[in-house]
Amino acid sequence: MALEEGRRVRLVADLGIGEAVAGEPEAAVGFLSLAAGLEGTVERVDGELPESEAVREYQRLKALFEDYGHTMPAASRERLAAEIASLEVEWAAHRERGRRVTVRVRFDNGFVLDGAHQDVLAPQ
Repeated sequence: MALEEGRRVRLVADLGIGEAVAGEPEAAVGFLSLAAGLEGTVERVDGELPESEAVREYQRLKALFEDYGHTMPAASRERLAAEIASLEVEWAAHRERGRRVTVRVRFDNGFVLDGAHQDVLAPQ
């Protein structure tokens, strides 16, 4: 789903937001819940979420294999190929998900959710 400024969205999961007391990270001052189904408008698309460590490692190892695999001893090449194969599930999931972004959403009730992952929002 491509999120754009001005697009109407709906929250797909309940979100709980707690606030810690300064100096006491375990103590909460309060807790706010935003219910699934809450609707609002995207005010800003911040940017892409960073790739996971497994995805970065897959890209690094794949580039290494493609660039230098032909010069490696057979055992090293096979070990590298096995490492790449073990990360392919994560890589496939990353490619299927596509570009993931964070957004700022102003809900119809006046609440603003900033830095929200696109995964908790659905277009209307």
